Amino acid sequence: MTTTCTAYDGHGDLDTLRDVLGRADAVLLDFDGPVCDLFRGACTAYIADEVKERARLEWGRLDAGVKDCADSHGVLRCLADMAVRRTGDHRGTRLSWADGIVTRHEYKAVGQAVPTPGARELVRTLAGLGKALVIVSNNSAGPVREYLEQQGLLHHFTAVLGRDPEDPHLMKPHPDVVTRALTELGGPSPSRTLLIGDQVTDLTAARAAKVPFLGFTRDKKTEALMRDEGARNVVDSFEPVMRALSVPVSC
Repeated sequence: MTTTCTAYDGHGDLDTLRDVLGRADAVLLDFDGPVCDLFRGACTAYIADEVKERARLEWGRLDAGVKDCADSHGVLRCLADMAVRRTGDHRGTRLSWADGIVTRHEYKAVGQAVPTPGARELVRTLAGLGKALVIVSNNSAGPVREYLEQQGLLHHFTAVLGRDPEDPHLMKPHPDVVTRALTELGGPSPSRTLLIGDQVTDLTAARAAKVPFLGFTRDKKTEALMRDEGARNVVDSFEPVMRALSVPVSC
């Protein structure tokens, strides 16, 4: 007998999840996390160290925030902050050289990236349902496209949008990449769009753009932070999402 399931692993109500997905004409997906584990869970401090070494050659002494940063995206933000302090200009000194270092390592990581369980099926299902798909990532767009092409998924996406190589301040939690996605899609109603992300920064960007949010994380601390920030729907796998997208299933 076929019935409708109404709960999923204690993370919320399946009918609510089905409603959120059903109202979305377009789905925006963060890349590193919801689609794959780009660096296989490894710390990216070695990338930050390479950026900092080049920054010393460019600028000499580094601010404490830059010196202490051990994350490849975080160091770009810290350098941008330092550039603003040095120049008084919001955009600061151009940082395309720093972005290039991080992008080179992202390209290198693509070949070893681990697909997120269920991501391939989710993308194909969403596309099959006629939903427009866009990647909205703090990674560089080029490596993301290369990964999707290798996985045979690129053709499902209307656009692949990454960070602005000239202004790290525009990375999420700034809503820039989300608003760019809405423009790329032709200006759909934000309320008819859904962003799936694994970080609180994704939630913040979605909220700023007035786009509904679905959290995807296996980390209990991150889940708690998302819920504290008002996320109503958070899942730790794509299984309940696939159930919500399907016709009623047997329980």
